[in-house]
Amino acid sequence: MELNLRELNAEDYNTTLCPWWEAYGFAPPQREFLPENGEGGLIVYEGEEPVCAGFLYETNSLTAWSEWIISDKNYSGEYKDEAVSLLIQGIEDSAKHKGFRFIFANNNNRALVKHYKNNGYTVGCTDSTEIIKAI
Repeated sequence: MELNLRELNAEDYNTTLCPWWEAYGFAPPQREFLPENGEGGLIVYEGEEPVCAGFLYETNSLTAWSEWIISDKNYSGEYKDEAVSLLIQGIEDSAKHKGFRFIFANNNNRALVKHYKNNGYTVGCTDSTEIIKAI
């Protein structure tokens, strides 16, 4: 198994991430909604095959936010759990490197919550609603 982690680039949004969100039945978030216009995150590959990706929002506090974690629904390899864990660790390492002391994630996907918990995250509120407004 060879898992590689790299920063997202300008091409990833259209070629990889949007098709992944659509495969799960989600409308992709607009580029402008994402950190660094869709490039403020990481993507994990198994060899040459992209497996999962996610974003790091930076705040004006000591807290960063891990968000929009998505994977290839059609990934058939056996290392998805390891790839998601590597992604979460990579986002966390990036936040640490940038001087953040806390990292926040909000998600109700049970499998993803399990990955966060396995990486040392503490569960807070379990019944929340995401509310978004374009202004």
